[in-house]
Amino acid sequence: MNLATDLAYAVDPALWVQDRLGVVPDPWQADVLRSTAPRMLLNCCRQSGKSSVAAWLALHTALYRERALVLLLSPSLRQSGELFRKVIEAYRGLGDAAPPEAESALRLELANGSRIVSLPGSEQTVRGYSGVALLICDEASRIEDDLYHSVTPMLAVSGGRLLALSTPYGARGWWHDAWVMGEWQRVRITAHDCPRIPSAFLAQERANMPDWHYRQEYLCEFADARGQLFSSEMIRAAVTDEVKPLFGG
Repeated sequence: MNLATDLAYAVDPALWVQDRLGVVPDPWQADVLRSTAPRMLLNCCRQSGKSSVAAWLALHTALYRERALVLLLSPSLRQSGELFRKVIEAYRGLGDAAPPEAESALRLELANGSRIVSLPGSEQTVRGYSGVALLICDEASRIEDDLYHSVTPMLAVSGGRLLALSTPYGARGWWHDAWVMGEWQRVRITAHDCPRIPSAFLAQERANMPDWHYRQEYLCEFADARGQLFSSEMIRAAVTDEVKPLFGG
């Protein structure tokens, strides 16, 4: 590979994925790969390719930034291991172009000093990391608020990026709050936006599962869960700035 080609791959991760991994990203995936937004939310349906694009971005960051630390965070060790497996599959697709310094079931270290580390959703396991170049939160809507707020300080000094991918899990928690407010780049991909999901399959799913669950998993809507005592609309309607607080006003 000549220097000009390598520089082109460094500045255009979508081109790198296409040429080096042999995968043509969906247009929205290419946009995500080329984005420079420091905070990005991928509200994408199941099987849309959100984990794949996160794995590609993780590997590209590690390859093209010396001594970059990339963390993969999920609610459980099994889930973070699944995302890491996608990273390893992409890495092995490069052949001998980037030999590893060390590799284990949950960690990849490259010759340029970069590391990709997979972590379960436990505050005890994530504390101690600093200088993070890229933090990827998988199944983000299931990550507890306390855990999320304990990992974001890792980006303070490094100016690292945060990519959070998930389907909704009710109108609650930091994931929902981030989607409706704050300075995030937001990407929403429903099942109807994914050509690989047949319409006949969606029709069958819609007929066989509760409406709120279908809207959540395939339409990426923040639907209230079945059995929720008060709907989100009722809660919002009960809040007003016109009533003075009883105490501390």
